[in-house]
Amino acid sequence: MRATTLTVAALSAALLLTACSSGGDGDSDQDRKAAASCVDELAVEFGPANAAPAAGDTGNVPVTVTNRGGAECALDGLPAVEFDAGAASTAVAPDQAAPSGKTELAKGASTSFTLTYVRGEEGGGKSLVAQKAKVTLPGSTKGHSFKWSYGAVALKSDGKTPDASVSGFQRSGD
Repeated sequence: MRATTLTVAALSAALLLTACSSGGDGDSDQDRKAAASCVDELAVEFGPANAAPAAGDTGNVPVTVTNRGGAECALDGLPAVEFDAGAASTAVAPDQAAPSGKTELAKGASTSFTLTYVRGEEGGGKSLVAQKAKVTLPGSTKGHSFKWSYGAVALKSDGKTPDASVSGFQRSGD
């Protein structure tokens, strides 16, 4: 049951990343280009993290998104995160309580979200040895990668899914 829920959540996140409302006026390509252009001008900063010190402990990595563009920008949906373990990439599911609404960012404004993970045993068969984490903002195909230096990530009971989640966007400062 939980695996189905995570699969549905991951699919929903993927669909949110590719969905775009045209408003029915025939300008859907133009709308998509404008949205992608705005989102691609956002700056993404990782950390500082509250790293999990030992296997089984929980760590949090805050990710701050700042509008460095010349106009207001909207993020419609949730950020997508995946761990890159070299030979394969594994998606991180959104937190089940994560709000997936629209987040408006005025010029210079910031928002943030949190990547929460459970640290795994180094070299253990139930751990993912992540080398990088990649964030893709809703409405963009451009990923922002950073070196993962917080140890192995525990895997859930299926042995494939990282024991991690992504929160929704939180408003930062005013």
